[in-house]
Amino acid sequence: MHKKFLKPYEASQESLIYDEWEKSGYFNPDNLNGKTNYCIVMPPPNANGRLHSGHGTDFTLKDILIRFHRMMGYKTLLVPGSDHAGFETQGEYEKELKKQGRSRFGMKDKDLYKEIFDFVMSHKHVMENDIKKLGISCDWSRNKFTLDKDVISTSCDTFIKMYNDGFIYRGKKCIHWNPKFQTSLSDIETKFKDEKGKFYYFKYGPFTIGTARPETKFADKYIIVHPDDKRYKQYKHKQKFTVEWINGPIEATLLKDETADMEMGSGAMTITPWHSQVDFELACKYDLPVEQIIDWDGKLLPVAGEFAGLKISVAREKIVEKLKTKGLLERIDENYEHAVRVCDRTNIVIEPQIKSQWFVKMDKLSKRTLDSLDNKEYKILTKTHEKIFRHWMSNPIDWNISRQIIWGIQIPAWFKNKDTDKEEIKISKEIQKDGWVQDTDTFDTWFSSGHWPLVTLGYPDSKDMEFYPTQVMETGADLIFKWIPRMIIFGLYLKKEAPFKDIYLHGMTQDAKGVKMSKSKGNGLSPLDLADEFGTDATRMSFVVATPPGMNTILTKDKVRAYKKFSNKIWNISRFVLENIEGENFENKKVSSLKDKELLSNLDEEVSFVTNHIKKYRMDLAAERLYHYVWHEVADKILEDSKSIFRNGKQEEKDSRKQTLYTILSTSLKLLHPFTPFITEIIWKELPDGYMKDDKLLMISKWPEHEENK
Repeated sequence: MHKKFLKPYEASQESLIYDEWEKSGYFNPDNLNGKTNYCIVMPPPNANGRLHSGHGTDFTLKDILIRFHRMMGYKTLLVPGSDHAGFETQGEYEKELKKQGRSRFGMKDKDLYKEIFDFVMSHKHVMENDIKKLGISCDWSRNKFTLDKDVISTSCDTFIKMYNDGFIYRGKKCIHWNPKFQTSLSDIETKFKDEKGKFYYFKYGPFTIGTARPETKFADKYIIVHPDDKRYKQYKHKQKFTVEWINGPIEATLLKDETADMEMGSGAMTITPWHSQVDFELACKYDLPVEQIIDWDGKLLPVAGEFAGLKISVAREKIVEKLKTKGLLERIDENYEHAVRVCDRTNIVIEPQIKSQWFVKMDKLSKRTLDSLDNKEYKILTKTHEKIFRHWMSNPIDWNISRQIIWGIQIPAWFKNKDTDKEEIKISKEIQKDGWVQDTDTFDTWFSSGHWPLVTLGYPDSKDMEFYPTQVMETGADLIFKWIPRMIIFGLYLKKEAPFKDIYLHGMTQDAKGVKMSKSKGNGLSPLDLADEFGTDATRMSFVVATPPGMNTILTKDKVRAYKKFSNKIWNISRFVLENIEGENFENKKVSSLKDKELLSNLDEEVSFVTNHIKKYRMDLAAERLYHYVWHEVADKILEDSKSIFRNGKQEEKDSRKQTLYTILSTSLKLLHPFTPFITEIIWKELPDGYMKDDKLLMISKWPEHEENK
């Protein structure tokens, strides 16, 4: 009897196993003998955050692929890293400042940066320990942070190159502004939120105009109608009117333009160029003046007269009441449903503002990305996501990469006489003197993280560039129009080659009711808490089974608990086999029983199925097949039959069955290892040396052969 198996399996042994893996050096490809490279770079989680269930799915799927290919004889590299997560991290630290009765406003930039840096560095190891707890076999000697000096240098070099090549420009455009956190955002950092509110109809001279935002209308002096709208046939293009308005009479001008929607309301609208992208484009088209109505804090400016200084939420009804007393309010739609643009991270309502920012021209870069996809230089494994990707790349919007935050990579641009008619710009990483002042804006996080496959492998001249392009980018489906395109764009632009061959996307992790897990909803399950309660292997299995590419997965404690029972089943099977083969040597022996030969033939089918499905990225089907084979075939049938043979069979039958059980156990441990690495490694140590035991560590043992690859 093996003493280790006298008690049920205890997951407390897992940390010791991970330490042994690390010390072995086999996470590092330099210590492997493989001739063919296989590399995956891990999407960098927030450096100061804990891992959530989405990370658990993400990292487990990657680790399965790496462990499988390592055992298949590849020179494998899984690159870890962490993200400074600019806007998000600074927002979190501002909460810390608020607790201390402080604010970032008024602090020196360098002091705030240092405080955030120290804050992140003091927490970064927590996230890294979370990754280790999940058994992720990444090479920690190549650990990368998005604010490492080489990442900063490469990002700045790319900016300079793209500026010189005409792909980056500075322009004064209507951008998305987060008034609470005082920074601009790109389109992909915002989302639309459905809201029910009010829609107001006002008299505007001889016209009726409708709006959900009366607080922006103080400087509206242009009415737009469609040229074909018969209701306004009697009015001429650029005809002027004197109309009574919020703070008294103003002179208004009629413009006939196809932008107007004849089917919406009265078909007439006024424009607020400073606070609407559509209106701003109209203003540019007709060279109209623009005036800011709402300041950067979300309060009304002096143009609002008596309402100046009020927040939008306070001012809106007061403005409507004044228009009502002047007889200008026609009616109110109390159940107006519309989509409001909000910050993706904070849910703060976005205020369109006009601001000078740095933009990337996306048309040619997007076309090159699509051409590369059409040429099959890389592929997206799920058709639905390929359609989404093609839609975004076929309708490119110039990318605002300026952020008004401290925590990030400062843009290498210098100004003289900034924001004046005499403004001069110099693009350089070198410190400029003689009155030149560096832009205080930092890069959008996606700009630096878009370089991730390059910088993690030491672009441009590190020996690790031999791993470029990587084999697969496995990440969340929501990144198909955010991070994925940027990595491909920079890979093609800088290296003339897409950074990965395959794109595998997993869906969202949902609770039992099909609701996406999140901290705010209180329905999240921490993968670390699950690992503590049920063991890491059980947690990993729950992330994989019933998680096909691109599809959402349901995660419940009951599901993890079921795989805890599976771990115990593996343990008990191993105990039975090891008890009955103790002292045996299977070197150069073959099974003699026809029944045993049939069992090994069936085992070969399992090896073939699991091998082929991992290669096809159907880890979900491979894991499910292994579960049913081990539980229902090995435990329920083979072991029960073996008990009868060991009680009543002939010696030749017993010897043949012992050899068969050893082969089934050792092969099953290998097949299970990518999915359940801890328990399989622990059991592997107890197997007798010799037949099929080709290395001390299971993680580098040879993957079992089957008829198709013998």
